[in-house]
Amino acid sequence: MRIVVALGGNALLRRGEPLTAENQRANVRRAVAELARLIEASHSLVITHGNGPQVGLLALQAASTPHSPLPLDVLDAESAGMIGYVIQQELANVVKDRLFATLLTQVRVDPNDPAFANPTKPIGPVYDGETAHRLATERGWTVAPDNDKWRRVVPSPRPLEILEAEVLSFLVERGVIVICAGGGGIPIVPLEGGSIAGVEAVIDKDLASSLLARDLKADFLLMLTDVDAVYLDWGTPHALPLGKARVDEISASSFAAGSMGPKVEAAIAFASEMKKPAAIGRLEDAVDIIEGRRGTWIVPAN
Repeated sequence: MRIVVALGGNALLRRGEPLTAENQRANVRRAVAELARLIEASHSLVITHGNGPQVGLLALQAASTPHSPLPLDVLDAESAGMIGYVIQQELANVVKDRLFATLLTQVRVDPNDPAFANPTKPIGPVYDGETAHRLATERGWTVAPDNDKWRRVVPSPRPLEILEAEVLSFLVERGVIVICAGGGGIPIVPLEGGSIAGVEAVIDKDLASSLLARDLKADFLLMLTDVDAVYLDWGTPHALPLGKARVDEISASSFAAGSMGPKVEAAIAFASEMKKPAAIGRLEDAVDIIEGRRGTWIVPAN
């Protein structure tokens, strides 16, 4: 199958783990071991990844310089290159006789998207409540709960068009394993006269991956994270994992906007349009998810 695999930022950096180069590379190696098993099973992969922890740290570093901080679109590109480089290198170390490429991916968004007035996308490290609110006051951030901690949140407009879709299709058709749409892609808006410009935002990588999977006419959309399934009533004593759900049986609005909600929305969009399945689950279970033994499958209504 042609599978678009979306690696969550929390799958590449475990929650609460220090954001060091050594930790990131160790986690990428762990991810690559699972991806290699899919490649060895003759699946054609297109790999996307999140950048929430990484772009947040880059933003902190940029803010500490004496010059004007780099905007988020530039930091999105920086994080995509950084993470893509490590994934590409580690994959090539394990999977021989295959071609790999990392491609910076621009994604068009609507400059009037209501997300710009309602930030929901968590980035950067986690903080206790007191620290988070102090930083929000000092730096003009918006912060929101993330499980039992707090994180900075930024606008996450809906992806509308992948500008490099034709290039990506060209590479995939020729057997290249492509790492792309890093961090959901680099958000851009059209300007008068036909030019484009980046905007301050971080696109949800699952929604971008769903759009990419539809553009590439993929057979399967696989979203890998640090939880084993989609849960109803998450965080309560009545939490219940879902094994399989039809698109007409599940709604993204039932899940948290900054975490599982976009994954469910992405899965519904792909399964509805392509009439093929999408799945969500743990990185370590990737092969079992594809074979239907683990995770949550979201399938067409018919």
